[in-house]
Amino acid sequence: MAQLFRIGAITDEFPPDIETSVKAMAEIGMTGAELRMLFGKNIIDLSDAEIDSAKQICADRKLEIMSIASPLLKCTLPNAPAVDPRFQQDSFAAKHGFNDQDRLTTRAFEIAHRTGARIVRVFSYWRTVEPEKCFDAIVTALRALAERAAKEDLIIGLENESACNIATASETARVLAEINHPNLQVVWDPANCYIAGENPFPEGYGKLAVKRIVHMHAKDCKSANPAVFCAVGDGVIDWKGQIAALVKDGYKGWINLETHWPGPGNDKLQGSIICGRNLMALTKDMTASVSN
Repeated sequence: MAQLFRIGAITDEFPPDIETSVKAMAEIGMTGAELRMLFGKNIIDLSDAEIDSAKQICADRKLEIMSIASPLLKCTLPNAPAVDPRFQQDSFAAKHGFNDQDRLTTRAFEIAHRTGARIVRVFSYWRTVEPEKCFDAIVTALRALAERAAKEDLIIGLENESACNIATASETARVLAEINHPNLQVVWDPANCYIAGENPFPEGYGKLAVKRIVHMHAKDCKSANPAVFCAVGDGVIDWKGQIAALVKDGYKGWINLETHWPGPGNDKLQGSIICGRNLMALTKDMTASVSN
């Protein structure tokens, strides 16, 4: 049965060793790679030689690099309300602050061009206790990124991240309404929306225009507070409903695994393999049910 959606993964959600990761990803049947942490570093800190090595490793397994998982705007916004301590701040070895953002943008765009990726994933500053008070600053930053990306034929993919100020679908939709720019699109993560306190499907997804979703992340969880992750398809996220809606709405982007589940016996490789197989099966099964 044909795979309707292009399926990939963030490579470090498998073992940190990219060669082991892409081998497992290719064996599952994935065709894409999203780069975030490689060789013990955040992607933004890699040398050109390390980027070229990663690109070749992916090419050897026939995996397309479609997205750069940059740490842009994953920092504290100055003069903002206090950061909300309830949400875990995963930085993935990035140690950069607000004053580094212009330099990081330049480097992220260089890496995107070097790898052939068209999407540069970004965030909305660490979530504060009053995220609405950060909205104007977020819009200003995202609009500037979109305008800069347009000049380089790149897409800024805003992820709704539970640890950042734009976490729910409602918050995301508000940003998109404010910035009607073709180079600002969304990396939709239903689990992040759930952890942030909003039902991702059908309510959350229904607030988003599918034409503004450039890319998706797939993970699953059993609870939101605290967030307890599990194998994709075994938790509270209605992945069958979400995938059926994507088929109905003509979604053409990628769905990338972002496991987060530690795996059975804390075996992250096995956990990601299980999640990857589940995701592949879900998309194939839903293709059949929708078409019938």
